[in-house]
Amino acid sequence: MAAIEAADRLACRVPEAHAATVCVAVLDLTGGLLTYCTAGHPPPLVVGPDTARYVPASGAGPLGTGARFAVATGQVEPHEVLLLYTDGIIERPGRTPAAATVELARVATDAVAGRGFDAPGDSVVDRVCTQTLELLVRETGHTDDVTLLAAGRRVPAPPLRLHLPAARSTTAVRDVLTAWLAAHDAGEDDRLALAHAVVEPTTNAYEHARPDTGDATVTLTADLHDDGRARIDVTDNGHWHERPRPGDERFREDHGLGLAMTATFADRLDIHRGEHGTTATVHRRLSGSARLLTAGQISHGAVLAAHQVADLMRIVEQPDSPSNRIAVHGPLDARHATELRAELVRRTLGGTHRLTVDLTGVTHLASAAVAELYRHRQDGSGPLRLYAPAGSTAHHVLTLINLPHTTGDPDLPGPGGVHG
Repeated sequence: MAAIEAADRLACRVPEAHAATVCVAVLDLTGGLLTYCTAGHPPPLVVGPDTARYVPASGAGPLGTGARFAVATGQVEPHEVLLLYTDGIIERPGRTPAAATVELARVATDAVAGRGFDAPGDSVVDRVCTQTLELLVRETGHTDDVTLLAAGRRVPAPPLRLHLPAARSTTAVRDVLTAWLAAHDAGEDDRLALAHAVVEPTTNAYEHARPDTGDATVTLTADLHDDGRARIDVTDNGHWHERPRPGDERFREDHGLGLAMTATFADRLDIHRGEHGTTATVHRRLSGSARLLTAGQISHGAVLAAHQVADLMRIVEQPDSPSNRIAVHGPLDARHATELRAELVRRTLGGTHRLTVDLTGVTHLASAAVAELYRHRQDGSGPLRLYAPAGSTAHHVLTLINLPHTTGDPDLPGPGGVHG
């Protein structure tokens, strides 16, 4: 109510805001209680896989008109979606408001139930927003701006529990965790960040937990709290070893980079060293990004299924390129760091010739591979030039760790953005 009243006072002073309509809604995701206020705005739509219902308007008029605002309540059940919208989706050419209101409810219901486009990578709220917009606007066009805002309730997936020998846990941990996050409709950024965050301590367990006996194990536990915060614990059965210092034969320059990367990908990283093992706890609040679509971005066909990339690292020569260049595809993790190092040394002739490394196809970039890129990359005129286009996995990782790279293809004419 305080927000509506503040907006009303503003509308009294700003002529352009006079008689603007607004709907404010607060949804308790745990219990499903919906508290809302409509100020001359179309009422919220609650959508399930089989039915949809418009909640009653609270009865207030637009902002700045002297209306007295009231708060109403409703209920959103698990597996239902709350949809707020502007009247641009109702007032479409060739449709009466009544017909458009019925059509909106029907199309949104089909989207929740998965009866729309084949879009396996989209969450329920993504489907409701994008498919409803496309199906309705594609048929009639629109004369006013359209905004859809959705929030959904769902029964959370069970907590994740996984116990494996460390020697074969890296890929398994990444794949199982990614699937668990996908079951929670986690966004791509969260899936990417948390997969990297847990692989690093898993790799540490394999390399350092029990090097004498080789029987190190890793236990992964993952829980999602009601507030959207994920907690992931990676526990080994070894003993903590202090980091070797310069001069020690065990010293390597990349020691400690893995935990530093893990901390970068997490909201908080806790390390507990116990008598029976070490536990790395990663905390990160899951979130999703709003999509801003223009009329030109609305397609006229079904959404295609995402391409599934095999879990195989390949280094491909590009002899037709105008420069000395290779492309890397698949995961670059600890298993492939030695192979990457050998290829970089060979292709740069020991660091004396420039090499462009196209990282567009990289699906995972671990600290061991990052250490090799750091080792061979020299700022400015150095022999290694990294290319990772914006939106790629490599760009996300390299930007977070501040490793310079270009987002524009350096062998194509035109400016290329440099990050890091």
